[in-house]
Amino acid sequence: MPKQNTFSSWRGRLAQRAVHGAWAWAQRTGSVTAERPGRFRFGSLGSGTRLAFPLGTVFGEPWIHLGAHCIVGEQVTLTAGLMPDLDLGPDPILRIGDGVVLGRGSHVIADTTVTIGSDCYFGPYVYVTSTNHSYDDPHQPIGKQWPRMEPVEIGPGCWIGTGAVILPGARIGRNVVVAAGAVVRGQVPDHAVGAGAPAKVVRRWTPADGWQPPLRTPAPVPIPDGVTPDQLVALSGLDDETVARLAELDEHEQGDEDGAEADEGTGARARALGPAAPGGGEPAARLAALDSDG
Repeated sequence: MPKQNTFSSWRGRLAQRAVHGAWAWAQRTGSVTAERPGRFRFGSLGSGTRLAFPLGTVFGEPWIHLGAHCIVGEQVTLTAGLMPDLDLGPDPILRIGDGVVLGRGSHVIADTTVTIGSDCYFGPYVYVTSTNHSYDDPHQPIGKQWPRMEPVEIGPGCWIGTGAVILPGARIGRNVVVAAGAVVRGQVPDHAVGAGAPAKVVRRWTPADGWQPPLRTPAPVPIPDGVTPDQLVALSGLDDETVARLAELDEHEQGDEDGAEADEGTGARARALGPAAPGGGEPAARLAALDSDG
């Protein structure tokens, strides 16, 4: 077995830590915010918005308006106009609302107007463009023919999955899901799910019928207000039988609350449901209350 060079191993670890530390410093220092825009002169850049370093291609920034509290991931390309240093007039070309997240490696190409509503979330490597190549003349190279441009609009509250492509002329409504890898052109109505290439509406919500086809899984239940980290840790260690018994206790308590009067056992349970002690005291106390009633 070859003898390990301890000195070389130590130097390697030290060099690795130095490289990682320098890269973390570069990421912090190179990120773009309203307070530290660097060389970029965006038309507007809201408070709390950050463009991660390293950036992708960014040009035409005077015609790019970003809202507040946006997260723009690494290597995201944002462009306004066909090329840098064009005068695009008085109005914004690319508008991004508040609270938007653009995943790593995504591209938003706005040669004409592109609007992304507030609270939209993009997965990695999403491609949005208002321009497409034309091939009308069969005798000219496609890359030399003048492109077609149509505005793109993505409504607020949408989720755009990884690798989706949004083509010129797309009109995506409010709270729409675009599945990973979908290719969207044309209109997608509010509260719909679009999937496929080309994308088609595969599910939609309406006030009259709800989701059609129906959702296959129940809606996630948010963590209630006031739940402590100790309580979550305690609950994570419970087995299925214990969880079922706790659910039975909750149903029993709900029945007591709906009844005309409460007995002494209800008061005992209420005391047992006090703040959790570290190490899972609350579930044990609740089960003890259930057993005493049973």
